[in-house]
This record gives sequence, C-alpha cells and structure tokens, in this order.
Amino acid sequence: MKTDCIRKPIEFQDLGRRKVTGNFDGGDISSDGGSLLLREVEERTHIIEQFAQCFIDHRDQLFVEHSVRDLIAQRVYAIALGYEDLNDHDALRGDPMLAVLVGKEDPKGEERTHERDRGKALAGKSTLNRLELRPADAKPDERYKKIEADEEAIERFFIEAFIQAHGETPDVITLDFDATDDPLHGKQEGRFFHGYYGEYCYLPLYIFSGEHLLCAKLRQSNIDGAAGSVEEVERIVKQLREAWPEVRILVRGDSGFCREEFMAWCEGQKRVDYVLGLAKNSRLLGAIEDELQEARRIYEETGKAARVFGDFMYQTLDSWSRERRVVGKAEHLEKGQNPRFVVTSLSRTEFEARELYEDVYCARGEMENRIKEQQNHLFADRTSSSKMRANQLRLWFSSVAYLLMHALRREGLAGTELEKAQCNTIRLKLLKIGALIRVTVRRIWVSLSESYPYSRIFMRVYEKLRAIRAGPVPLRC
Repeated sequence: MKTDCIRKPIEFQDLGRRKVTGNFDGGDISSDGGSLLLREVEERTHIIEQFAQCFIDHRDQLFVEHSVRDLIAQRVYAIALGYEDLNDHDALRGDPMLAVLVGKEDPKGEERTHERDRGKALAGKSTLNRLELRPADAKPDERYKKIEADEEAIERFFIEAFIQAHGETPDVITLDFDATDDPLHGKQEGRFFHGYYGEYCYLPLYIFSGEHLLCAKLRQSNIDGAAGSVEEVERIVKQLREAWPEVRILVRGDSGFCREEFMAWCEGQKRVDYVLGLAKNSRLLGAIEDELQEARRIYEETGKAARVFGDFMYQTLDSWSRERRVVGKAEHLEKGQNPRFVVTSLSRTEFEARELYEDVYCARGEMENRIKEQQNHLFADRTSSSKMRANQLRLWFSSVAYLLMHALRREGLAGTELEKAQCNTIRLKLLKIGALIRVTVRRIWVSLSESYPYSRIFMRVYEKLRAIRAGPVPLRC
C-alpha cells in the first residue's frame, strides 16, 4: 500500500561493515497476499453474493461507482483479514489487493470518475458508514442512506448457507442455543445493566449447528436469556424442513433455555427433541441423594473424581405442564460435591443416563468456542454505533466473515495441520503473506514472499479449492 512519506533513505543500525538502508519505495506491497484464497472460496460458495442480495439499493445507478455487493464484500473481507474498524477503510481503499478481492476491474483506481478518488479503487469509511446507518423508517428517497437491509431475508440467508454446505441430507441436525454478553462502553441505544455480567451490555442470541452459524440476533439485556428462542427455533426448523422434510432435529441449550414454552414447542413437533440444562434445587438434589453418597464413597476409596448418574421422572410444582425425564450427574471432586442436571425428551432406550449427559449434552460446549472465535477474532462485539439497528448489521457482517472463514476451513483445510485452527490462526498463517502487486493490461501479478513458511499448506489448500466446481450464484426469491 502506498504511503505519503517523504522518500528519503532511512538509515538503520549497521550490520557489520554493511549499511542498513530503508525507504518507502517498494511499490504496491500488501501484507494480505494469501487473501486470494478467500476469493476462491467466495467464487465457489457465493456467500457474499447471496448476502448482498438481501439488500435493496435505492440509489440512482447512473451515479453509482460502488455496488451494494462491492460495499458488502469490502466490509466482510476486511473483517476476515483483521480490520475491524470503519476508519481502517480510509487507508484500505487504496490497497489493490483488497480491490482484487472485491472484484474491482480497475484495482488501482486509475479510472475513477472524480479526480479526488483516483488511486483509490474502493469506498471510504463515510460511504460504508451510510450502509449501516439507514433507519428502519427511512423512505426510498432518503438523501444519503439509500441502501436498505431486508432483515427477514438476511435471517433466511444464514439457513440457506447452512443447507448449501451439505452435499447430502443429514440424518440428525443439532441446534445449539446460547446467550452471551456483548459489553458496551458508550450510550448505545438499547443498552442495559446486566446483574449477572456486572456491566452494560447487549445479550445476543446465537444458534449454531456444529461449526455452522445459523442465527446471530442482537438483543437488549433487560430480558430473559431465552426470550425469542421459540420464535427462532420455529423459524429455523420450518426452513430446514422445506429442504429436508424428514430430518431429525435435536435442540440443546443450558439451563437458561429450560422454559416450559420452549420444551412444549419441541414436544409438539414431529422429530424434534431437546436436551437442556436444569438448574438444581432441593427436590432435585434429594432425588439423587443415594447417587451423591455413592460418588463420595468411590472418591474416598480411589482419591479420584467420581461420577454416578441418576435417571428419573420429574415435574416442577407449578411451572411445568407435565413430567419429564431428568438425568442427574452426582459427581464428587476434591473440592466436594458437584451435582448437575439435564432435562430431555430423548428416551432411555436411545440414550442411557451417562451417554446422554457426557456425549450428548456436554458436546454443546464446543459452541461456546465458536462464539468466542467470532467475538474475539472476527469482532462481533464491535457494536459501538449509537443505533441498535446499525449494531445488528455489524454483527451480521461479522457473521458473514465467519461463514467465509469457516468455508475456507471446511473446504480447503480439511486434512491439513490447520483443519482445526481458529480464525486468527488461519489469518496469521495462511492469509497474512507479504506480496508485491503489479498491474498490467492483461494480468495482475501477485508475487508472494519466497520465505513464506507455509507455502506447502497454501498450495494444498489452493488445489483443493480449485478442484471444487464453481456453480452459478443461487438467486433469492
């Protein structure tokens, strides 16, 4: 990327008899040479293209230099590459590598309409900011904020991307629900103080299936963690059943989702089951008293942590409409008793108590790693806009970046030493490659660093991606 520095030699510490001299005269050099792999992923999955179809452009196309698809691609690729802030784009707009990713045929911006924009192929922070700040009640003739996000279409898009990622109909789909905190440090719309987290925050709802993200919904924090979960699971199951009518669905969540309405909805559906955490109380502890004593006896004999499981029918005094199966884990550790409970619609003939708890329920912990990955590495918690609607859009941009990175991991990294790597590791080892960019009439030359240590993995990923046939862009109705 070019700089405005004075081209005066920089004299560094000598190395023996040699002078060490630097200068800002290397031409168009990018630190993101490996990002071309993300473009290969997009050409085969059309994730960004389909997401862009969820927006309505009210601008006069005669005066448009950056299409909606270009603006969204610029934002998503930048997040995937580690540039979380809109302010970053005032420098990034002059980066020919990012322009290549976006699909700009003039990657150096030499043919821009206005003289002030020449040399900058991409949009600046102000243009991208207007993409986020359109209010819900804006009219089509709004002067500046003319790009409208169709929220229902966006929510459907995430499910469609999940379905497209499967070549065959799965036998079982597991939907993991979780609510987490998104700390706020300003006066954002919809902020509230949450006593459990001890801070002002949003309380977004996430739904994953394995590593696939199906829902990322920003919510105020003055609500129950399970608020809206019935509406979300109903929407998702309905769309999944349109593609896979007979697929079996298992819903998992912690005790925050153990609500009568949620369980009753699952019980009223065909081939929908649940396993949910259940907060302990005196009646539940009494039901596994014998198991707790047995676990203590085993611990005292062996000196090692001991688990004994109870399996019984249970109904609350007034909040549940029926008896339900509960599995209790009676565990004794060095620090003492550690009982836990889950409630489920799965029968004993399918899963015995230990298997249900250890293999089925505890597997939901992997979802928390995916949430941390998105928040810490793809900036899902950068919700600093004053408007909640804009912050929801930022969360969706981060979510699409996650889909793109997950597709790279799923399609390109399988079978390599990075197949389980998180997004920040993939970014550091596979995308952040020094590259010299030269643009000619017939070709764009990207000269990658010869000293790049992961070239073997890079080429293997490239070959795997190129072997996947790029299909047409699925059109949204």
